[in-house]
Amino acid sequence: MSNQRNGDTKPPCLPRNGLVKIPTQPNGLGSASITKGTPAVKNRLCQPSSVPAILSPALAHRSDLPIPSLASPLSLATLASVSSPPSASLVGLNTSEGSEQPSPERLPGSPSERQLAVDEKILNRLFWYFSACEKCVLAQVCKAWRRVLYQPKFWVGLTPVLHTKELYNILPGGEKEFVSLQGFAVRGFDGFCLVGVSDLDICEFIDNYPLSKKGVKSMSLKRSTITDAGLEVMLEQMQGVVRLELSGCNDFTEAGLWSSLNARITALSVSDCINVADDAIAAISQLLPNLTELNLQAYHVTDTALAYFTAKQGYTTHTLRLNSCWEITNHGVVNMVHSLPNLSVLSLSGCSKVTDDGVELVAENLRKLRSLDLSWCPRITDMALEYIACDLHKLEELVLDRCVRITDTGLSYLSTMSSLRSLYLRWCCQVQDFGLKHLLGMSSLRLLSLAGENPLSLPGISG
Repeated sequence: MSNQRNGDTKPPCLPRNGLVKIPTQPNGLGSASITKGTPAVKNRLCQPSSVPAILSPALAHRSDLPIPSLASPLSLATLASVSSPPSASLVGLNTSEGSEQPSPERLPGSPSERQLAVDEKILNRLFWYFSACEKCVLAQVCKAWRRVLYQPKFWVGLTPVLHTKELYNILPGGEKEFVSLQGFAVRGFDGFCLVGVSDLDICEFIDNYPLSKKGVKSMSLKRSTITDAGLEVMLEQMQGVVRLELSGCNDFTEAGLWSSLNARITALSVSDCINVADDAIAAISQLLPNLTELNLQAYHVTDTALAYFTAKQGYTTHTLRLNSCWEITNHGVVNMVHSLPNLSVLSLSGCSKVTDDGVELVAENLRKLRSLDLSWCPRITDMALEYIACDLHKLEELVLDRCVRITDTGLSYLSTMSSLRSLYLRWCCQVQDFGLKHLLGMSSLRLLSLAGENPLSLPGISG
């Protein structure tokens, strides 16, 4: 619902493709910040979920903490090295909007210590040593620390993850009020992952996030009920989006892709969406001429779809991941290698109908490949590895997990590859100690994964 402040009523949103928002009744309440005192208080980022909570209220307002050497690793425990009163409770991220933040003049300690604790030059260097979760905690210490931490440079490359229940506050009257996203805007986030959202949630997000129209470059929607109309509104309004991910969204159709996809999109990921089939690939190929990366997990895509790509995409597209596309066969591989000859990253993981002949086509036609994933392809044998070793001289990563027909002979072929740096052989049940000996002379190999059940012995692995 729309936000109300000081009795001013926000005019109702005009209908967008049948989507109408109904404003709440005036309540005189201001919206809380999403980073403080809201259900989204944890401010989730794509970082480890464990949030350290070791700063007590007494410590949070202390300026007489020792400043660690910048030459050594830092942690919150260092900042909290002074003892706190026994009654002090632990602080996470849920500092209320109205909590009093101490000013530098009110902090205990000598003037020089107080000045040191809020010196922006020192803080700008110090805060680089902390994780995103720790920065969320440190931003609650005082206004000076928050002002430094809320600079966009500390949040580059991170994507906030917001669930639908975290986007609203429940008011005393039972109405829902959309939270303020100003804290995210100050930090300059240009990408979001929204989980479980509907069409109206998307409209509210667009209306309430100041950077949504031009500043958001990446959008990810997971397990959401967005429909064709909502998808069209989102891509029409958010003109800056160039990376789009749709995962577990089963309410949009192929017609929705035809009506909403825009030529500015350069990276698209579609997974576990039941309405995606060959016509969806046709829409992608016709409407996204500048596509550089396509990640697709679709159970109903057939060989025909891989012939739809245009000559322009054959020049620009360098990454194609076809995961669990069960209907793809060697005929589809033929279409793919002729349509997209400049691929450097290819995944056929879970394409269980692809055989050694399909791998031979890949090796002969995609000489620029640097990463190849053939995991969960049970028909792949040692012969495929011979094709790879003979033709893919630039290959740096090879994934063969669950290729149960790979044997020591296949590893002997791979041992001749001078550029291979990463090799995954997890759950390859026929790889034995003798096969590992073939890999000992590979000076370029940096990562070898042998997890899972296999007949390897401790002496063989020790070699």
